Amino acid sequence: MSAADVETKNQASWQDDAARDLVRNAGDRLAMFVRGEGSSLWDADGRRYLDFLAGIAVTSLGHAHPVFVEAVATQAATLAHVSNYFATPPQLALAATLKRLSGAGERGRVYFGNSGAEANEAAFKLARLHGGAERPRILALKNGFHGRTMGTLALTGKDYLQAPFLPMVPGVEFLDSTVEALEEALDDRVAALFVEPIKGEAGVVPLPDGYLAAARELTARHGALLIIDEIQTGAGRTGEWFGFQHAGIVPDAITLAKGIGGGFPIGALVTYGAAGDLFYPGTHGSTFGGNALATATSLAVLGEIERAGLVENARVRGEQLRAAIDAIGSTLVEGCRGQGLLVGVVLTAPVAGAVIAAAQEHGLIVNAANESTIRIAPALTIGDVEIDEFADLFARALATVQDALLLDDTTSEASA
Repeated sequence: MSAADVETKNQASWQDDAARDLVRNAGDRLAMFVRGEGSSLWDADGRRYLDFLAGIAVTSLGHAHPVFVEAVATQAATLAHVSNYFATPPQLALAATLKRLSGAGERGRVYFGNSGAEANEAAFKLARLHGGAERPRILALKNGFHGRTMGTLALTGKDYLQAPFLPMVPGVEFLDSTVEALEEALDDRVAALFVEPIKGEAGVVPLPDGYLAAARELTARHGALLIIDEIQTGAGRTGEWFGFQHAGIVPDAITLAKGIGGGFPIGALVTYGAAGDLFYPGTHGSTFGGNALATATSLAVLGEIERAGLVENARVRGEQLRAAIDAIGSTLVEGCRGQGLLVGVVLTAPVAGAVIAAAQEHGLIVNAANESTIRIAPALTIGDVEIDEFADLFARALATVQDALLLDDTTSEASA
């Protein structure tokens, strides 16, 4: 059997296994990765890829970072889980760290879950506790994304995601992302407003300038909570520890996950001021939330981001990355959106699927946020070498798609 035959057989084997054994909620898997280091991934055939997605803004330190590895190994050999009837040192240390980094202050409180969806479920319940029967309305933004559980799906402003699961949890209303729409919708029957500083799943779309400042003033005026979903924008990704900090405001709560664990599952709700007094015993809980293994790992990841100056690196490298994309000069690229190392490359044609397929063929991992936007969210540790390699591979991918489009046009003209 030739080497090519062996590769084809291996590929068919894992794809067959995935098709047979995995629920098809995610569709066909694009590759079988077996190892990672830094911003590199290797597939089952030993081929290396440059990872500029980082598990969708998750592996903040890259793959197999020594700090991450040591934290997991050391804590696993010490204490992994005791339930939330008890406290552990890493749980308390991480809560204090998140309060400090987020500016939650002395009155701030932290609830731990295992994912972004769980963090937003907790925030949804926080809003209900605040609103009670007198404030039944919850506001969120069209095309926002807050999760796929039944509660967080109700907060997600995408009709096509909700449609198979109707009826939704009641009380949520969706607004255009304008201050005018918010002013019109807010009244004293609104419990909370949920927003993302940058709508990642919508195509890396920032809120309009001044929106968060206006939202803070308006929600405070009407006694509603301002809850900011920092699951994709937190942990330094935008060039500040959290996206809302660019606006210089103080929210009532933020939700966190993804990058704070560096690859280990963890989510958190951080409350500010009086919002921290809303939960009382029995109102929420999680068996695994805040376990010693997850919190120790997150504490180490955040510590390394701070020690290594990776928040500033995200800002500097984000600017460098945008300049590198502009320098490619592809006619397929209209421009870039986002902040720091959360970048949306806006395409001039709805060919994002073709671009990510071509990128993978050339050894680059990126993501199609929608049919006209490529999402880029690499590890916060990237430097000149990774950006230079990205620019080369991304240029090749764009050229591959551009050549295919020109060929299709030529073929169509010849047929006509």
